[in-house]
Amino acid sequence: MPAGTQRRYDWRVKPRDKWRPVLDAEMKRWSAMSCSQLLSRLSAGEENYDVEFESQKYQVEVKLVENTEAYIHVAVAVDDGHFWRAMRPLSKSFICRRESAFKEQRDA
Repeated sequence: MPAGTQRRYDWRVKPRDKWRPVLDAEMKRWSAMSCSQLLSRLSAGEENYDVEFESQKYQVEVKLVENTEAYIHVAVAVDDGHFWRAMRPLSKSFICRRESAFKEQRDA
């Protein structure tokens, strides 16, 4: 950096950082469901809806990634609906183990 030039910092909160509390709340909500509830809700493979958090609207997309005999893998993604930012949503996933898989492990 040339002498006498000051570095400028942007102290504003980045849009993706604002999405994290929304994603955490949606992850908590969806991961609390049983496997049968998840399969019922995600029978079409995915569910899309809008939520409001601190007077801002966010888009939530929940997808059934895997559906095996042992577990269900679900992904949750959040964005603010702006076209370019929606191309790279903030996302997490979780696995719900089926009750039958627990029984097989105990019996083995």
